[in-house]
Amino acid sequence: MDIVYSINQVPIRVTSERWWHIVENHDDMAGHYEDVLDVLEDPDLILSGHNGSRIAIKNYGRNRYLAIIYRELSQDDGFVISAYFTSKVDRKKAIWRK
Repeated sequence: MDIVYSINQVPIRVTSERWWHIVENHDDMAGHYEDVLDVLEDPDLILSGHNGSRIAIKNYGRNRYLAIIYRELSQDDGFVISAYFTSKVDRKKAIWRK
């Protein structure tokens, strides 16, 4: 299990179970573990997600973004829910910009 810090300085857990789930459901994520950690620590944009989750976004070229869905439970704990590449970002949901 790796821990990185969100823009709010909350430690975010990336467990092996979650990483396995991500790769099993999003084939294109295989080999991008370090990118997930990078996006969590240094996103271009943070969007508001469902039920209090947040989505860290980083641009990876023309119309290609890496999105990491995570939740901050408290100032001392958070975890990754999912990660995927997308071509669309709803900037109207932005709660933080670089």
